[in-house]
Amino acid sequence: QVHLVESGGGLVQAGGSLRLSCAASGRTFRRYSMGWFRQAPGKEREFVATITWSGDNAYYTSSVKGRFTFSRDNAENMVYLQMNSLRPEDTAVYYCAAAPKCDSGSYYAREYDCWGQGAQVTVSS
Repeated sequence: QVHLVESGGGLVQAGGSLRLSCAASGRTFRRYSMGWFRQAPGKEREFVATITWSGDNAYYTSSVKGRFTFSRDNAENMVYLQMNSLRPEDTAVYYCAAAPKCDSGSYYAREYDCWGQGAQVTVSS
C-alpha cells in the first residue's frame, strides 16, 4: 500500500504556472505507474496524465498536452506535475494516484488503488 500526499496547489492568474508535488510512502513505489486526475465543481473526475514506473514515458489528456509535464523521482518517492499556461478551465481539485498493478501507465481511474487527498488549483481569468 502507498500513502500519497499532494502539495503545491493554489490560486494563479490565467497564463501562470504551478507545480504540484505528490509524496509517496512505501518501498515499492518505484514499481507503480502514477497518475494525476482532476475534478471540477459539478463535474466527474477526469484523467489528466499518467507516467510509467520508470518515468521514461508520460501520457496526457489532449487539453493539457504541451502545457503540463509529469515527472517522477523514484529515489525521493516523489512525482510532480508542472502546469504552465494555465487556463480558467484547469480549475479543479487535483488528485495524485498510484496504480500498483500497472507499470506502463493507465488512463483509467479504476486501475488506481491509492489516492491522495487532493490539492485545489484555481485559475482566475
